[in-house]
Amino acid sequence: MNMKQYFLMAAAVVLLNLTTSAQKYFTKTGRITFDATTSSSPEKIEGVNKTATCVLDTKSGAMQFAVLMKGFLFERALMEEHFNENYVESNKFPKAEFKGSVSNNDAVNYSKDGTYTVTVKGKLTMHGVTKDVETTGKLTVTGGKIQAVASFNALLSDYSVSIPGLVADKVAKTAKIDVVCSLEPLK
Repeated sequence: MNMKQYFLMAAAVVLLNLTTSAQKYFTKTGRITFDATTSSSPEKIEGVNKTATCVLDTKSGAMQFAVLMKGFLFERALMEEHFNENYVESNKFPKAEFKGSVSNNDAVNYSKDGTYTVTVKGKLTMHGVTKDVETTGKLTVTGGKIQAVASFNALLSDYSVSIPGLVADKVAKTAKIDVVCSLEPLK
């Protein structure tokens, strides 16, 4: 084998490894917003968590999220305390998870820059309860990175999250969940 053949062979092996490893994309700085504000809320009831973990397997479309409930930050410390102690009981149920997949994964060309509308289906576990979830989202491929964006609603009673009668008209029964994750190839 001459030197030129050796370098071509080595380049082929490197490209093969890059293609294989680039099938999984990851972040641990995903942003999830939890909004339970109603028109009668005296203030915004919104928590933001910027430490969500997400893994996407571009080959299969499998997707998984995990978020620590105590990572949600609210404008007011008292609101954050109520969220963790009275509603989601973070000590008892420390995290929420989503396990599912991009059901139309074949419609996404992960090797070509562009924005793709996707349907995501799976199971959301929150407050110890697991429910089926389906929503539409967008995957934007740019320069070998992927941004995942989706929104969906979660009926709090479906997850055994009860709202005390005293504030029932001030806290939405359905929370709006927004997800934004910038994913990079897993190395």
